[in-house]
Amino acid sequence: MKASDYIVQFLHQKGIRCVFEMSGGMITHILDSLARSQKVKVISVHHEQAAAFAADAYGRMTGLPGVAMATSGPGATNLLTGIGSCHFDSCPAIFITGQVNRHEQKGDRPIRQLGFQETDIVAMAKPITKAAWLVQDPDKLPAMLEDAFELAVSGRPGPVLLDIPMDVQRCQITPAPARPGPSPAPLSIELKAFIRQLVSALRAAQRPLILIGGGIRSAGVCDQLLALLERLRIPVVHSLMAVDVLPAEHPLRVGMIGSYGNRWANHALGTADVLIVLGSRLDVRQTGADTESFKGARTIFHVDVESGEINNRVAGCIACVAHLRDFLPAAAADAANVAAPAEWFAAIAELRRAWPDTAEFQDGRGINPNIFMHQLAGASGRAAAVVVDVGQHQMWAAQSFDLGPSQRFLTSGGMGAMGFALPAALGAAAVTAPRPVLVIAGDGGFQTNIQELQTVIREAFPIKIVVINNRCHGMVRQFQQSYFDERYQSTLWGYSAPDFAAVARAYGLDAIRVENVQDVPAAVEGLWADPQRPALLEVIVDTYTNVYPKMAFGRPITEMEPLAKPLDMEGT
Repeated sequence: MKASDYIVQFLHQKGIRCVFEMSGGMITHILDSLARSQKVKVISVHHEQAAAFAADAYGRMTGLPGVAMATSGPGATNLLTGIGSCHFDSCPAIFITGQVNRHEQKGDRPIRQLGFQETDIVAMAKPITKAAWLVQDPDKLPAMLEDAFELAVSGRPGPVLLDIPMDVQRCQITPAPARPGPSPAPLSIELKAFIRQLVSALRAAQRPLILIGGGIRSAGVCDQLLALLERLRIPVVHSLMAVDVLPAEHPLRVGMIGSYGNRWANHALGTADVLIVLGSRLDVRQTGADTESFKGARTIFHVDVESGEINNRVAGCIACVAHLRDFLPAAAADAANVAAPAEWFAAIAELRRAWPDTAEFQDGRGINPNIFMHQLAGASGRAAAVVVDVGQHQMWAAQSFDLGPSQRFLTSGGMGAMGFALPAALGAAAVTAPRPVLVIAGDGGFQTNIQELQTVIREAFPIKIVVINNRCHGMVRQFQQSYFDERYQSTLWGYSAPDFAAVARAYGLDAIRVENVQDVPAAVEGLWADPQRPALLEVIVDTYTNVYPKMAFGRPITEMEPLAKPLDMEGT
């Protein structure tokens, strides 16, 4: 069998429904095999970064590796930001890059390049992948594909890159039989002892709390978590990457914590006396810079599949190195009749009444973004996924968008890549169509990959797009307001944005623009007038609108701007 045909057969047998790519000479054999097979859909984008972000979202939505392809040289290097996004957010993905023929590779020669566009993408990608391999022996390709797939989805999921020379793609190879799946491992004595200690501490706690992170989704254990919560009646806070684990109306859901967390949720996190951390690495945006204050005298139980993530920043945690697929069912079996005191639930409810998210809007000019997110959520129940870009709008959405029980919330967390949302929506829509997908982007980030509007139209994906336009790079502008005496270089000074509604119409989308508060309900209704037709809503927000609350850097997590001032300039 021709190697490129085998690649297509392998992806099809593993359940991959589509691949994302931008064409180039060094992947033409694979593209031709895909075209002749018709078993795996090809979604062609207009920039390789978009293909990588689409694969990222596909992996998050399915639990299978998203697959993106690019040619050698600039095609391969353009994938790197999306590869990093998959790596930092634990998203399974396989990236296939074409490489120049083996006889055109420079090898050990003391030169920069031999073949046209020859680039050592393997060396570049290794720090941000679980593995990156150059396939030099055609007979090893079947085993390397199996290894790549297994590695991408096992343990803490992530990306794997295969760099395949063009002459290897056209070689004849012998297909390999499929491997059996791994057998489940028995529960360890250490895990059982950890669970007994945890349950004992919870029974004695007055203010117990569970913090869930993105590891819940990447491990595919949302149902197991819900089963545990049915037996463990304890309030739950979440990080940015776990916004969609519990629906907005779940009785145990408190809210989002962290740098831009809901004020009441940060207060609950700061005052809890026993904390269980599941699938969260407790980074600086979750704990603040003052880790000693975060730990305090309380007991923290931390479960993570990677030992290096435990007692890394926050010391003194009781550690459990385990996969959540093993921990959650075992904990549920021992957690009967464990519940937080009613007084603790009442205290959290009072915090929420005292500090509503919609009251954080300070200047009162124009559209209140938090109110808008509630309005948008109320009209967007048909959306299968809400895909959010990076910036102020990201935090407003995370603070205030009320997700339904089956809705997903996708955003770029660890990489924090502007331009993520529109191409990621392509990956989500490839899985969820005909159910629509909602994009929420800022004017700055949207311009980064605006070319994918053409892909939306060509594929006829039911993607609804909301652009929050404050005519600046708002998050960094807010940073400059706090720390650089309102010198807005390159965020407001030297920055501009087009009429996005006009641009959308040029691509063939329906488009609406709204500036006044009283016109918002009709505009949101217009966005959803035809759920199956792509459309764009541009929402004008005052340039100087800030995201609040915001952790006051250097202070405890309970002290947030604008009521508290930072002690130092934040470094992240």
